[in-house]
Parts: sequence; C-alpha cells; structure tokens
Amino acid sequence: MLRKLANSESRRYFLQRNGVGLGAAALASLLNEDAGAQQTVGGLAGLPHFAARAKRVIYLFQSGAPSQMDLFDYKPGLRSLFNQDLPDSVRRGQRLTGMTATQERFPIAPSMYRFARHGHSGATISELMPHLANVADELCFIKSMHTEAINHDPAITFFQSGAQLAGRPSMGAWLAYGLGSESRDLPAFVVMISQGSGNPADQPLYDRLWGSGFLPSQYQGVKFRSTGDPVLFLSNPDGVDAATRRRMLDDLARLNQMRLEESGDPEIRTRIAQYELAYRMQTSVPDLTDISREPRRVLDMYGPEVERPGSYAYNCLLARRLTERGVRFVQLFHRGWDQHVNLPRQITGQARDTDQPSAALIRDLKSRGLLDDTLVVWGGEFGRTVYCQGTLTHDNYGRDHHPRCFTFWLAGGGVKPGMSFGQTDDFSYNIEENPVEVHDLHATMLHCLGIDHRRLTYRYQGRNHRLTDVHGNVVREILQ
Repeated sequence: MLRKLANSESRRYFLQRNGVGLGAAALASLLNEDAGAQQTVGGLAGLPHFAARAKRVIYLFQSGAPSQMDLFDYKPGLRSLFNQDLPDSVRRGQRLTGMTATQERFPIAPSMYRFARHGHSGATISELMPHLANVADELCFIKSMHTEAINHDPAITFFQSGAQLAGRPSMGAWLAYGLGSESRDLPAFVVMISQGSGNPADQPLYDRLWGSGFLPSQYQGVKFRSTGDPVLFLSNPDGVDAATRRRMLDDLARLNQMRLEESGDPEIRTRIAQYELAYRMQTSVPDLTDISREPRRVLDMYGPEVERPGSYAYNCLLARRLTERGVRFVQLFHRGWDQHVNLPRQITGQARDTDQPSAALIRDLKSRGLLDDTLVVWGGEFGRTVYCQGTLTHDNYGRDHHPRCFTFWLAGGGVKPGMSFGQTDDFSYNIEENPVEVHDLHATMLHCLGIDHRRLTYRYQGRNHRLTDVHGNVVREILQ
C-alpha cells in the first residue's frame, strides 16, 4: 500500500512538473504508437509560431575558416597593391592573433585566382568553385558576416550555440527540442564529419559542439561515423538475435518506467526513448547508408568521392537522404580550411572537396522538390586577413584569422535566391554595408523555420535562455 501511494505521489509530481501533455505524448509516441510517415514526434505546443518556409536545415560548416577574398568577395583593386603594407586607416588598431601580432609588417596578398560573374544574378565567384558557379542563381550570399571571436574554438562554439563558452545547447538541439522530428526511426539531429585535403593538422572538433547543453540529453546530435557501424552499438552483440533484443528492451523499458514513476527524473524518459530509437535505427540506418540503389547519374553528380564513406561528397548525399526521411537538422563539419601558410595549395584541395558536392546537393534537393522547404547554409567560423602571414611571394601566401568580415551563402527554405547582401571595403577587411552578426544569422534561420527566436526559451538556473541570448535581428532583406 505504501509503495502504491509513493508511486501515485511521484507520478502526480512528475505530471505536475512536466505537464500531462509532455509525459503522455513523449511516452506514447516513443514506446507505443506506430506513427505514420512525416508525423511530427515531440516538439513544443504552439510551435511553429507562424507559417514556416523551411521544415529542416542542412548546415555545411566549413571548419577552419575559408578565405572570403579567394572564393566569393572579389577585390580586383588589390592586384596593384601587391606586397604594400596594409594602411593603418584600414586596420584601425583592431586586435590580431598571436600568430601575426609580432610581424614587422602586414603586406597585402591579393588573391591569385580569377573571378567571373555567373548566372542572371551576376554573382562573382572564384575559379576555385566552378560547380557552385553553375547554381549561382539559387544562392544568397551574405558578404558582411562578422563575429566576436578571433580564435577557432570559441568561434566555432559561438556559431553552434550562440555563446563562445561551452555549455549551451547547439542549434540542432534547440530545433529538436522546439520542433521535434518528422521521423520516428531516425534522430531529429544528425552530425557528420569529413577531413579535407587542405590542412590535415586543422583544429579538432568536440562532441559538445552538437551537444544538448542544459536541455535534456535526448536532444543532442547523433554522430554518424565513417567506419564500422554508422552509429555506435548499432549492431546486436554476437549471439543476440533481433527477437532476443526486443524482449530485452521490453523488460528494460518496464524497469525504467517503474523508476520514472518513482523519481520523475526526465533523464529516465530520455533513456527509454534512446533505447527504442536505437532499436528502430537497426533497420533504418543500414537502409539510409546503402547508396547502391542511387542512380548512376546522381552519384556522378556528387563527384568521384561520393562512394567513399566519410568523404564530404558521401556526407552531402547522406544529408539529402536524411532530409527525405524527416531528419530535422543535418550538420556536416568539413575540416581543413585553416590556411595560415601555403594557402594556394591547401585551398585548392578544400575547394575540390566541397565545390561539386555542395552544388550537387542544391541540384538534387531542387530536382526532388525539397529545396523550397530545406534551408541550406554554408560557412565557417570567421574569415581570413588580406595581409599575408609568413613569407609572401607571387604564387604563395598565408592568411591569419579575421573576424571582422567574411562570407556565408544560403539556399532554399524561404531565402531569396540569386542575390548578394552586405558589402565590405576594398580590402575585404571592414564591413561597409549591412553587417550581419552570428545572432542575426541564428534569428534568421529560426524565422525561416517559423520560430520567433525571442520565444523559443528554456528555463535554467533561474532565467529563461534562448539560442540568441539577448541579441539577434532577423535579416528580412534576404527573405522571400
């Protein structure tokens, strides 16, 4: 009798604290109901706040920071200034990294690459990106991005979580929490990493970059691996067949449910959910990662690396397959863009890795009617300096970190195609028109998904937190 009363009291406490809708909906959808395709699982009541143009995001994060003036921010006047010192009136005493602060001079290093205008929009794109040039009219370039961070780890953390210090939820976790998933058989948030052919010693990436922070852990990103099982412990142990696994999970779910009723600990609910999702993924993930039935023309479109698991091309194709199956947020990290020295050799490899697959992803999504409601975002954590780091020659140079201006591009999901927004000075060093900061980008991405960034909050340690903290303005000029 006492045990029954305790269970009843803890159940009442759990439902009062978390809400009947939350407990009932989460457990029913995760444990019992056979949801139909594209039925939303989880998410908060009242979201989206307004009609959404995008249902999902593919975030192509270029880790290491691509050089904007070698790819998209064309500055022809620099050619006549080769090896001249960057004027103090341009640098304006802005802070430098420890890698170049002690240089005796700051010689201007013009891009050695040719640029041309492409498409009806006339976007200026480097010869390093010929495939992207062919989809220029699908892209919206933001050439006036800027950030507060000048070193990699805080800058990358800032772009993922809206804060330079670790511990906040990543954007994918916020979306999984707010909007839920359109798939019961795959995570709401998937992460993949590829190593570029540029700088093999590029900075590491940490699991916290796709973590859930102070949100419940069920919202963290699931990392797909390039070797072995795509997800850890996906296969049954030796000697355990599917029927035995199902019986084990049923017994375990009953035990966890009893403990949940006693304690009301939401992490137990997460544990139940993750076991069940893992079981369903034993079927869904092998089907997802089997690209053998893709038409040859599609594989060829993504380029020669597409059939090598773990390559950027392979991950781009998986990103399209994941969006088809209802995954809410897919994030690709491509390492190798940190070109402090030997930039021409290294950036050529990085562009070769990413150009064709990125353009193929845009084409592929559009051909399947997915681009209109899929927001694709491409960019790194900051830009690169116009002045050379190290020895400058006519065919070799390096560039240091530069947070003051850099370029992102977006496509689909309610963003205006075939346009450029923002402008930098003649040195690609300072912003002259329409600055866009990190919180503005996040606010705009959430707006495309039908979310008012000021209203997606989570109470933690006595105050309501949000992805954009106390900042952020929607960049309405780039929206349809």
